[in-house]
Amino acid sequence: MSNPETHGAVVQVGGTRFANHLPLALIAGPCQLEGRSHALEIAAALKEMAASLGLGLVFKTSFDKANRTSGSAARGVGLDEALPVFAEIRESLGLPVLTDVHAAEQCARAAEAVDVLQIPAFLCRQTDLLLAAAATGRAVNIKKGQFLAPWDMKHVAAKVTEAGNPNVIVTERGASFGYNTLVSDMRSLPIMAQVTQGAPVVFDATHSVQQPGGQGASSGGQREFVSVLARAAVAVGVAGVFIETHPDPDRAPSDGPNMVALKDMPALLEELLAFDRIAKRRAG
Repeated sequence: MSNPETHGAVVQVGGTRFANHLPLALIAGPCQLEGRSHALEIAAALKEMAASLGLGLVFKTSFDKANRTSGSAARGVGLDEALPVFAEIRESLGLPVLTDVHAAEQCARAAEAVDVLQIPAFLCRQTDLLLAAAATGRAVNIKKGQFLAPWDMKHVAAKVTEAGNPNVIVTERGASFGYNTLVSDMRSLPIMAQVTQGAPVVFDATHSVQQPGGQGASSGGQREFVSVLARAAVAVGVAGVFIETHPDPDRAPSDGPNMVALKDMPALLEELLAFDRIAKRRAG
């Protein structure tokens, strides 16, 4: 996917670099912040894995799941409780942190404790939210809406860069395909890189196997296909992969059916790095 003469943007997040021509980076963590000790346990385990593989890592978790299928579903601990946990992960483990923001007024507060503000797929065209995230100076990871074509991300990313923030990452997480189903079009990965003038492209391997609303009052998922789609995306050539993980996904409060068990992560990451080396070698 990379042109060796015009490699495109490099977005530096702590000690991790995201670029379409550089070695694969990882965004990983539990879907929902369940508490301090739980988050620190997972972050420490991921840090150890990444260090052993020489893999750049950004820890991800959400303080609020604002788009749950049902209004009665668990949403999370909230921003006030999450901020000290984010700060502790950064300080005690030295890991950069990513979290979602859902409203413009959350951006500045979240930016005090995290390194990347993520724009959820359903909100990717919300101009005020994008501009507020851009104004923080933090890196902004924009999930491509399930309703958008990859070339539509040109205008979405431009809202952030034209506001003076060049640190934009764009993420593919599948497109709506009929009812309760998503499909991943691997053509979107090089297309998004091209139309955004080389912004780092990330593939979200766990939300791409989600089945929105597939369990009635909650979303389902097909965890068994995470590795299939992740291998395909990395073989195309991407800056990073996004993988939600949990020690016991079947007991997680959200997105359990599409999260990868923490114990299965080392083997998956080792496999993806092998594919990445081949893809980047071919790209020059």
